[in-house]
Amino acid sequence: MTTPFRSMRRLRPAFSTLCLATLLSACGGAGGEEIGAVDTVFKFIGPDHKIVVEAYDDPKVSGITCYVSRAKTGGIKGAFGVAEDKAEASIACRQTGLIIFNGKPLEKQEEMFSERISLVFKKLRVVRMVDTKRNTLVYLTYSDRVIEGSPQNSVTAVPVPAGTVIPVK
Repeated sequence: MTTPFRSMRRLRPAFSTLCLATLLSACGGAGGEEIGAVDTVFKFIGPDHKIVVEAYDDPKVSGITCYVSRAKTGGIKGAFGVAEDKAEASIACRQTGLIIFNGKPLEKQEEMFSERISLVFKKLRVVRMVDTKRNTLVYLTYSDRVIEGSPQNSVTAVPVPAGTVIPVK
């Protein structure tokens, strides 16, 4: 006679694999390059809480880099990638080379990148907006959550040199 616990034992390896895959995918980021970090709280066990500064190159506009600073939770939860980071972030985008629009025209407003800041429900997002009247690219960072987003945000703008027209759809 089989008990419900025997069938559960057969599912355990598949469940463990699914949990591990979810955890590893949550630890991956949007491909930002860490520029530096400062510790804000010492933790006896696990990494310290810190503020991290990462650089993200705009994938559709060569010559523009966005620097995002945000809190990273340490401790045991932070070490295993299951901590929920704070919703606050700051952004500064700058012209770091010759501005070249790669390929297709830009959307008037488009998500440039996003990165998980909790295991499942919260994301940090950066949206690119085109201000055609002022020939400027505007970048907004904010966090959202499945149930409740955060009104905390940061904005920056990069003026495109006169004579260079931003291709917009």
